[in-house]
Amino acid sequence: MSTAVLIAAVVGGGVLLLMRRLFPRRKAVKLLQYPTDTMRGKTVIVTGANSGIGKALTGELLKLRARVIMACRDLRSAEDAAQDLKSQAGPEQGEVVIKHLDLASLRSVREFCEEINKVTRWRDGCCFIYQLTSSTVHLLLRSVCYLRSKRATVRGEYCCHVVVLMCLTSSIFHKEEPKIDVLVNNAGIYQCPYTKTEDGFEMQLGVNHLGHFLLTHLLLDLLKASSPSRIVVVSSKLYKYGHINFDDLNSETNYNKAFCYSQSKLANLLFTLELAHQLEGTQVTVNALTPGMVRTRLGRHVQIPLLAKPLFHLASLVFLRSPLEGSQTPLYLACSPEVEGVSGKCFANCEEEELMAKATDKQAAKKLWNISRRMVGLAE
Repeated sequence: MSTAVLIAAVVGGGVLLLMRRLFPRRKAVKLLQYPTDTMRGKTVIVTGANSGIGKALTGELLKLRARVIMACRDLRSAEDAAQDLKSQAGPEQGEVVIKHLDLASLRSVREFCEEINKVTRWRDGCCFIYQLTSSTVHLLLRSVCYLRSKRATVRGEYCCHVVVLMCLTSSIFHKEEPKIDVLVNNAGIYQCPYTKTEDGFEMQLGVNHLGHFLLTHLLLDLLKASSPSRIVVVSSKLYKYGHINFDDLNSETNYNKAFCYSQSKLANLLFTLELAHQLEGTQVTVNALTPGMVRTRLGRHVQIPLLAKPLFHLASLVFLRSPLEGSQTPLYLACSPEVEGVSGKCFANCEEEELMAKATDKQAAKKLWNISRRMVGLAE
């Protein structure tokens, strides 16, 4: 027993020392305050919204009366999260819509985007029908006036006309909004064992970069039609420890889970850089962010000795940010008027962050862009 305690103490002390070296000072994060109707009438898509930063961000957006589409792989978890968030958001809150999205499947990404775009086209169709039939509505109103002159003898028919008009207007104004004001590419996977996506991509590259790459492309037309609109990309400071291995982008010959995560986060930054260039003049902006070290389920694949887990949990409470604190920078990029028109930048703690040269390499960004388009099957 004493040996086990001694081992636990040694391991735990090592964990605490490591945490202190990595995160010597945990600065208090000031929570943002916006008017409660800041996002009223706006639609926001958040990937991975059922836990961690995504869930906290969704909760904050609800309080600002946004319509949030929770794009999640685990629908049951998303439903539980939505109920939890709605119970905390107060009586005056936005709307939550849950839709299935598995970023490890390009088929799922396409189905999600088809559903979003189909809803939009259908809604436009309603408005088109409404415009085409305005003369018909006028005739109905004239007939109502005529029927009113007949009084009681035709009162039942008059009521039917009124019901028809009420049904027509309700079918127009009670459908999903035909726009996306903000897309938040938040979902991610961290240092998982070597696995491949449905399409044969290394999992971290596939989910963190390629899935969001395709998602963003397929929603670009709607984002442009909704302009001014914003795209927010969640990266990580761990990009510093990676590079884009163009010779083995899919890690077929060698797999290092830490390197592959860093590579995928660097890919996020290069994607942001090139996308900002592509979107110049469209009133659609794209910015990235690094949220810092946050207590989320992202590290669920990291192996921690059993005896050290309680101490590691305690250390995480002391040194790591809460999901709410971690959600402040994406909230800032989604809502703040201070970044209106700002594009192609990276932020940390709600301030612009200076990136390493490899994250601002325009040639590498363009090369990765072209390769990624081919990998996800987008036509040139």
